[in-house]
Amino acid sequence: MKTQEVADKLVQLCREGKHEQAIDELYADNVTSKEPKGSPMEFTEGKEAVKNKTVQWEQSVKEIHSASCSDPIVADNHFAMVMDIDATYKEHGRMSMSEICVYEVKDGKIVADEFFYRMS
Repeated sequence: MKTQEVADKLVQLCREGKHEQAIDELYADNVTSKEPKGSPMEFTEGKEAVKNKTVQWEQSVKEIHSASCSDPIVADNHFAMVMDIDATYKEHGRMSMSEICVYEVKDGKIVADEFFYRMS
């Protein structure tokens, strides 16, 4: 798949709430994932570890009030999108968050992602 196709498929699956399926289908086995400095999962390496990070996040959510992601912006082998979420978390209560998500694609798979958001 070309970068645009990977980007479009990721956005589609995220909009459907199919985050684990997105990782299974679109991520490379050796993917790296970065969160802001100081976050609990600042750096994660490997598809299974990234999937586990996603499952842990899903388990921390009590209720999602709204969630959206923008259409992707593609440049060569990178793409970016904005994700917004308003959710109630089991430990932290209700929070709204907006983040910029940047992805790198190689050989039709996501090999790196990085998320930019304000730590509360």
